[in-house]
Amino acid sequence: MAEKQQQVYPIGPTNDHAAKSDVESAAVQSEELCCKKRIKYIAYFAAFPVFQTIVILIFALTVMRIKSPKFRFGSVAIESLSYSSSTTAPSFNMRFNAQVTVKNTNFGHLFEDSTIRLAYKGIPVGMASIPNSRARARYTKKMNVAIDVASDNVLSNSNFSH
Repeated sequence: MAEKQQQVYPIGPTNDHAAKSDVESAAVQSEELCCKKRIKYIAYFAAFPVFQTIVILIFALTVMRIKSPKFRFGSVAIESLSYSSSTTAPSFNMRFNAQVTVKNTNFGHLFEDSTIRLAYKGIPVGMASIPNSRARARYTKKMNVAIDVASDNVLSNSNFSH
């Protein structure tokens, strides 16, 4: 058989100078790529706390806003009532028990001491105290409260009449 002669072509340049420049340029490119990756990681690392702070701030200002509990009267039962229909100085004194519903609009479980004030044309005529209590988050709690109402502060108002 006749031997076939195949010509071999080199893949890269055969001189050492060209090979060194390719290796050096690859090392420089690799170092630049590594430096760019480091800068990118540092930027991500610095941006994450800023992004997290913004998300927490938005959440705290919109969802977790602290609101006052809402008080509403339910049924009312009059315990005592005394009144005077005098033309010169009409007056009344009344004590009643009311079922008060407290709607906790917060995500917390407690509400502090509260005061219910009843007013006649902006002048306080009655007041009741509600002690510290536990109402679950976003829950309405019912309780009974005794309220004393008197016209002592209203007598100076000339619009008050029988």
